[in-house]
Amino acid sequence: MSVTNSPSAENQAKTTGVREVKVAADRSGQRLDNFLLNALGGVPRSLIYRLIRTGQVRVNGGRVKPMRKLKIGDRVRLPPVKQPEAGDKRLPKSMIEKIRAAVVHRQQELIVLDKPSGLASQAGSGLNWGLNDLVIEIDPEALPVHRLDRQTSGLMVFARGRIAARALQQAFSGHDRENQAEKRYFALLCGHLKEDRVDVDLPLKKIRDGSGQHRVVVARPEDRDGQTARSSFRLLQRFPEHDFVEVRIETGRTHQIRVHAAALGCPVFGDDKYGHNKYDDNKHGDDRYNPVTKDAAAQRLFLHAGMLRLPWPEDQVFHAPLPTELNDVLDCLRGTRR
Repeated sequence: MSVTNSPSAENQAKTTGVREVKVAADRSGQRLDNFLLNALGGVPRSLIYRLIRTGQVRVNGGRVKPMRKLKIGDRVRLPPVKQPEAGDKRLPKSMIEKIRAAVVHRQQELIVLDKPSGLASQAGSGLNWGLNDLVIEIDPEALPVHRLDRQTSGLMVFARGRIAARALQQAFSGHDRENQAEKRYFALLCGHLKEDRVDVDLPLKKIRDGSGQHRVVVARPEDRDGQTARSSFRLLQRFPEHDFVEVRIETGRTHQIRVHAAALGCPVFGDDKYGHNKYDDNKHGDDRYNPVTKDAAAQRLFLHAGMLRLPWPEDQVFHAPLPTELNDVLDCLRGTRR
């Protein structure tokens, strides 16, 4: 391990191993997180907090908080990190403010927000940041507890600190039914349920299809890697070709509602992955299942996490109304949209 004074940005790009740097006089009194922004050559702030939280960054051999003020001579351990490539973008301020405005509740142990559609939890698909990064910018102590699909909108909770994260993850695990988080979604289905309430208990598993894309399918009885998945669909309003439903899930598998709905022959409106064109016995054409006008049609999946009940640290219930673009679709189906 090499020991140097506070490094310049030029030296950062050439360094790949673990280093230990001494805090120079001109950095004395600076917060650790701000010190690292310079020392690690402009990596995302979310990565800075992750390195500190996981103990990869240490001061004088011990774990510290991001707000720790450094003193001259302090020894800061710097782990190897991938330097940002040319063209990398920092987190857009407009998105940070959008997520800040989406927070519906905040307390010592947790943050609850109403996630917009189209925002993935993690970086990918051409973006070097995701929702988790934006939330960390708002609150450095925030830790993700569960996920929503990129196209799904609605309520999500982030823990504030490791103790809260463990308690909330336990609530979302489904292992303790008496102290389990309750989630309710609203969805528009293409087609009709056979009854006003349909309970689905079909195990799911992840596969890679012929095009190399990851998908989730209903597991066969002989599959050993199927995971238990239970969903309950309740009819709220019936239209000529659609059902507007409330969905409760006891388990939180990837794409669970979408795959269970498709297995019922009623895929979620706007689902380009598990929709009717993906199932040979359900090819009815787009026009039949998209009767709304083009200017009102939701250019997204009609799936929204509208209610969340948390049993910890006290029993609390949160609600998020349907976004405007989804209400517009319902208004068109009802014939009330002008």
